[in-house]
Amino acid sequence: MKSLGWLVIFLLVGMAISVAIGFSFSVEEPVRYDAEQEGLDQKVVIRFSHVVAENTPKGLAVAKFAQLVREKTDGMVEIRVYPNATLFDDENEFNALQSGKVEMIAPATSRLSSRYPAWMIMDLPYAFENEREVSKAMDGRLGQLLFEAINDENVKGLALWDNGFKQMTAGCPLVSVNDFRGLHFRIMPSPVLHAQFKTLGASPESYSFNDLYRQLEGGSVQGQENTLSNIYSKRLYQVQRYMTVSNHGYLGYIVLINKTTWDTLSGTQQKAIESAMTETTAWIRQYAKQMNDRALAEMKEKNSIHIHMQTNEEKEAWKKQLNPVYYQFKDVIGEPVITEWKKLIATERSPH
Repeated sequence: MKSLGWLVIFLLVGMAISVAIGFSFSVEEPVRYDAEQEGLDQKVVIRFSHVVAENTPKGLAVAKFAQLVREKTDGMVEIRVYPNATLFDDENEFNALQSGKVEMIAPATSRLSSRYPAWMIMDLPYAFENEREVSKAMDGRLGQLLFEAINDENVKGLALWDNGFKQMTAGCPLVSVNDFRGLHFRIMPSPVLHAQFKTLGASPESYSFNDLYRQLEGGSVQGQENTLSNIYSKRLYQVQRYMTVSNHGYLGYIVLINKTTWDTLSGTQQKAIESAMTETTAWIRQYAKQMNDRALAEMKEKNSIHIHMQTNEEKEAWKKQLNPVYYQFKDVIGEPVITEWKKLIATERSPH
């Protein structure tokens, strides 16, 4: 019996020593921690707010981008889309982005040109003749300079998405430069656009895009400029009698993300978002033009607005009238951007 007691004591002591040794090893050799893996088991939600309809170039681009991000991250990053200004309108979305009330937006270049003067190049009348010139600009040194100009601490620029070229609409024909005199025109809040319409003799006024239909219907403004897809999707052709297809200005969207949000993403997640953005940008360049062509065809078929296709002669007259706008803003835009733009159009418009 005595020997049995000693055996029990021996076994208990052995177990205690084993536990102590095991604990010692667990303290001295902790499991290695990979910081890159932190939070990868948690879903990330990024809110993307925009002000246009879902069936417009921007609306479709956002939807495609969201789908690609979901696929490339196996659903661990969700782009939650808020169209038609359901979250923020175009006058408040940038401040919301900076303060972190929303994570992504894609405002028109015109809306940010006052904050980033280099981007005024995109608003200059007839600065680009076609989508190819815009793509060449954004893929080259000019695009690099423009994105370098977005230098806010809490904002990061990702891409430029095409909408297309703008057309003029009003309650009266807009063929001659004299036809603009005395008309109240809705514009986006851009110094270049303001100067453009003042030069034409019109009275430019800034209104939210989502209020535009009501303003035109009520007669507080008589005209506006927009892409064919926007004119069609917002049914502006129902409250305007005449449209001139002039392609006088470009409308695109700068895709922005809150910098704090971006910095909290893992390297893998950032690469997935950049890859999805590259694919979406290439896709919308092709699809936006198709949508604008389709919108023009639909409006012609509905026959609810008189459509005038600007002639080369009329185009040259408009260009001549608007030429002072270039000289007014070239110093504000900056010599590096103007120089790169001149190089681009010289190359693209030279005989091949």
